[in-house]
Amino acid sequence: MGSGLLATTSSYQNDTVLSKRHRLEQSATEANKGSAARAEPQIQMQVAIFLSTPCQKLNRHYHHNALASSLSVIAGAKRLMVTIATTSSNNPGSFTTLRERVTFERQIKKSKFIAIAGPISDERSAQSFLNDVRDPRATHNCWAYKIGDQYRSNDDGEPSGTAGKPIYSAVVSSGLDRMMVVVIRYFGGIKLGTGGLVRAYGGVAAECLRNAPTCLVKSKVPMGLEVPFDLLGVLYHQLQSFQVEDIKQDYDTGKDGTSMVTFKVDFDKVESLEEAVKVNCSRDIVFYKH
Repeated sequence: MGSGLLATTSSYQNDTVLSKRHRLEQSATEANKGSAARAEPQIQMQVAIFLSTPCQKLNRHYHHNALASSLSVIAGAKRLMVTIATTSSNNPGSFTTLRERVTFERQIKKSKFIAIAGPISDERSAQSFLNDVRDPRATHNCWAYKIGDQYRSNDDGEPSGTAGKPIYSAVVSSGLDRMMVVVIRYFGGIKLGTGGLVRAYGGVAAECLRNAPTCLVKSKVPMGLEVPFDLLGVLYHQLQSFQVEDIKQDYDTGKDGTSMVTFKVDFDKVESLEEAVKVNCSRDIVFYKH
């Protein structure tokens, strides 16, 4: 009788311990899930930073380890979305812009919308572009532009956020830089409402840019070198093959039989040009970069 009671008590205690342990494990699991969910935005931000920042030689190993750690945490979280956005900062030496001015026109509920887009180089050229294309007879001349990290937009009398911002969103979505879009509206008598205006301005701007001709623009690196007269022909042949620009020659170097040649070359052709000139001239020529 005593041993039976002892066995029953022992079994009850074991069940109680197991039940408590089960509840503790379940609570810990739920807490971990909550922590993973709270950490999700930070994890996404870390991954976006590591993947969108140009790698530096000294920090490459650190970025690799940090990125691997972030991805391992992401793999354990449920329904976690990682968004990778590429920007012009990945390649600061080049950008894509419009090759020429383009126009798109659409009528929406009796209002005529005309989008005009074109390349610009700075804020002054943006103002010049706006002055050139805006129509003072129109109801609204709304616009947005992007120059690297600098951007501006304007609703020109439309309700706040219904014109300039949608136009700018279309610019960003196009992936183009150093360009401006002006959307001119001639009111047709029917109000579109807030949502209708956003769709109208953003849609017209996006259509204007959708099939617009573009071009890749590369930054130029000013360079120079001193070369003997007898190698000028070889040098100029190489400079032409690399499509350098703004070639200038100065004979007043203070050295007999030597000329200074300066020029500008695409940033991604610098090393290959130096190598080609040294190989073809059979000399260890020193290049000067400004």
